[in-house]
Amino acid sequence: MNFIIPAFGLGTTELIIILCIVVIIFGVGKLPSVGKELGRGIKNFKKEINADGEEAEDVDSLPQPRDVTNDQTV
Repeated sequence: MNFIIPAFGLGTTELIIILCIVVIIFGVGKLPSVGKELGRGIKNFKKEINADGEEAEDVDSLPQPRDVTNDQTV
């Protein structure tokens, strides 16, 4: 059984290798805290992307670029 994650082209073997490398780097004891911090980071990232507010208004207030395709000045 070899499933593939379509977005990254990762199969079962690649995922197992990545998991082994993570365990070697962080150790078994730190994996829960690493997972918790990763989850917080993803949650904050999604919250900032979906936030309606000042960011959208700031982009709309920026000056628009001028069209230089028909500019006759040399």
